[in-house]
Amino acid sequence: MTLHLNTVSPRPRWQLLASVGLVAGLALSGCSAAVDSEEPAAVTGDVDPAAAAALPESIKSAGIIKAASDIPYPPMEMYDAEQNITGFDHDLAAALGVKLGVRFELQKQAFATAIPSLQAGKNDVIMSGMNDTKERQGTLDFVDYFRAGFSILVLAGNPEGITGVLDLCGKDVAVPKATVQADILRSYDEECTAAGPGPVVISELPGETEVQTAVRSGRAVAEVVDSAVAAHTAQTAGDGTMFEVVTDDANPNGYSPVYSGIGILKENSELGEAIRLALVATIADGTYAKILATYDLSNYGLDEAGFNLGS
Repeated sequence: MTLHLNTVSPRPRWQLLASVGLVAGLALSGCSAAVDSEEPAAVTGDVDPAAAAALPESIKSAGIIKAASDIPYPPMEMYDAEQNITGFDHDLAAALGVKLGVRFELQKQAFATAIPSLQAGKNDVIMSGMNDTKERQGTLDFVDYFRAGFSILVLAGNPEGITGVLDLCGKDVAVPKATVQADILRSYDEECTAAGPGPVVISELPGETEVQTAVRSGRAVAEVVDSAVAAHTAQTAGDGTMFEVVTDDANPNGYSPVYSGIGILKENSELGEAIRLALVATIADGTYAKILATYDLSNYGLDEAGFNLGS
């Protein structure tokens, strides 16, 4: 069931990429990690003839769809105890591969270089909890499969007494680099200044691990992050004793909900349509719902496959 979240922030939570059209000079390094040949338990079913037929000949011949994925970014993509890739995106990729008759290969790729990796021909799609935005739609088409907002993650016990976004005014807050959370926080500058404490002091750090370390060490009082990520971190870090998600009664399911999807270069429209049809089939046979439930993400699922729903 699609969850409709309350929205109070004047700007939606979008993960942005600076200079998405620039490929030269960007580091596109990353190691590949194939989706396990043994599919996750929730993945069942057969090839969907319509989806498989819609695939471009180049993909049919290769038998692989290479997906740029910023690993780890739990619960969307992460490693298990044996260092195998798991997570919602991983399992959904496996399910889509079943419908298409090919396999997805998740390529570890820094989020900031995901779009350039497609433009350079290194990857075919992006599958990394990427938000579908009008800006990105200038370069990509999105097959949307998720809708969620962002939340505030603090140390267990909430020592700073954070109750909402405006309590972050004048305080040190950490966010992952190349995500829009920094822009969202800056959108409160005038309100924070008028209230007295001044704007939020933002640290943009390389990845989720570094951000959480900043909060644990006291260099930041909070992290602003996707609601799904915040919930997973609070439930798992330190056996569920290290962090907690701030409960904002006015926004119980997070701020500024947006759609997330699989990003495909606009010139690869055949591939985009094939993946959309595969998602339609995955929703129809119940596999999608099972994967959502596996990661306690059912509230963020969609009733039907979307296409460029971002605004």
